[in-house]
Amino acid sequence: MFYFLAGVLPIPTLWADPSSVVSKGQSVTMWCLGTQGAQEYSLYKQGDSTAWKTQTFLEPGNKANFSISFTTEYHGGLYHCYYSSPEGQSEHSNILELVVTGFYRKPNISALPNSLVTLGGNVTLQCSSHQGYGRYILIKEGEQNVSWIQDSQKQPNGHFMALFSMGPVTYKDKWAFRCYGYYKRTSQVWSVPSDTLQLLISGEQFHRSYVFEANELVALSPVAMGV
Repeated sequence: MFYFLAGVLPIPTLWADPSSVVSKGQSVTMWCLGTQGAQEYSLYKQGDSTAWKTQTFLEPGNKANFSISFTTEYHGGLYHCYYSSPEGQSEHSNILELVVTGFYRKPNISALPNSLVTLGGNVTLQCSSHQGYGRYILIKEGEQNVSWIQDSQKQPNGHFMALFSMGPVTYKDKWAFRCYGYYKRTSQVWSVPSDTLQLLISGEQFHRSYVFEANELVALSPVAMGV
C-alpha cells in the first residue's frame, strides 16, 4: 500500500523470491514494487557506484523483476532499488540483504549437556568448527525469520565456538535447529548448514497422553453422552 504526499513519489519495496537466503547455485528473483506510472527500475548493490541492473518498460508498470539464475558468493550483499517516472525519480527502497550459503565447511551443532530437555526448561546450544568463523547464526526450523547471531570465541582446543541459550521449551513448537558460520568481512556468504539438531522434550508424551485421556473422559461422560 502506498501513501501519497504532494510532490512525493511512493517509496518502492524490494523483496526476494523464494527467499533472501539461498543456496549456492540456486536461482533467485528480486522484485522491486514501485507505482503504476514507473518507466524504469534500477537495482543497486552496495559497493557498486553504478546500477547493478536496469529494466526499462515500453509501457509503464508498477513492478520489475531482476533474476539471478545461478547464485555465487559475488551475489551476496545489500541491495536497494529505485524507479523513474515522468514525475521524477523515487527515493531508494528498503535495504534487502541477500545471503548465499554453501561456501565453507559445515559447523557442528550440539546441546549442552544433551538434547533431552525437560518441558518448560532451558537448554544451551553450541555451534563450533575448526574453521575460524567470526560469527554463527542459529536458525529455528519451521519458522521464518527466527534466528540468533553470536560472535565466536576461540577455544584452547583450536575450535571457534558460540553458545546460544534457548527456552523455555514447550510442546507446541518444533524444537529443531541448525547453524551456519561466516566471516565478519563477508557476512552475506555463509557456510554449508550444520546437521539438524532435534531437541527431545521429556514430559511432552505425558502431556499428550493426559490431553488425550481427558478428552476421552469428556467424550464418555454422562453429560457428553446426553444421559
